[in-house]
Amino acid sequence: MEVLRSIFNCGPRRLWTSGSSDKNKAMVEQLERYGIVQSKRVKEVMEAIDRALFVPAETRSPYYDSPMPIGYNATISAPHMHATCLELLEKNLQPGMRALDVGSGTGYLTACFAMMVGPQGCVVGVEHIPDLVSFSIDNIKKSVAEPLLNGDSLSIHAADGRQGWPELAPYDAIHVGAAAPEIPQPLLDQLKPGGRMVIPVGTVFQELKVVDKNLDGSISVRDETSVRYVPLTSKAAQLNAY
Repeated sequence: MEVLRSIFNCGPRRLWTSGSSDKNKAMVEQLERYGIVQSKRVKEVMEAIDRALFVPAETRSPYYDSPMPIGYNATISAPHMHATCLELLEKNLQPGMRALDVGSGTGYLTACFAMMVGPQGCVVGVEHIPDLVSFSIDNIKKSVAEPLLNGDSLSIHAADGRQGWPELAPYDAIHVGAAAPEIPQPLLDQLKPGGRMVIPVGTVFQELKVVDKNLDGSISVRDETSVRYVPLTSKAAQLNAY
């Protein structure tokens, strides 16, 4: 859940104009041409999971490279931001690995993660708005990720994502879709040694941080890019934000 990445603020705010890319495959190919989609696995999963299934029905152009409102003072991230996070986590989303998606929203990235780790892996989405949990499950049921939802490898829960989902920890990959004032300790605790977390951190000014837990348990953090996400907060604070 974010606003456009700052790298695009210096030029055109969209990679293409509304209506010039109305199909999912064309969207992914455009992201590849701009160097945002780089790996074969990320390209394949973004082509397999149709973004149009994960936005509200009234959305006019689901493939437009912009965040879009999904209700409850939340958004679905722009396609280029989804691609960025998938690329950053790709090595930690190998078949059989475990992933946690905090602030899973409409379920798009959760479904992508599930396709990448496969039926032998495990993906958990955590979203504190129950209606969005129901919406995301319905969306996934329409997608190619549906068989994983029917098994034990993909689940979505209504809970406070700041606490993670300790029942299935530790995780090889953790993605956080809202900006925390600081990295939540429960998420660090649930990150597996050798694992990676991607999380926006900050209030007025935010950075997308890449957090690696080394094999000895120590933590390395680097900034990837400046971003603007909605805050990672309580359900009540989010619903009363505006």
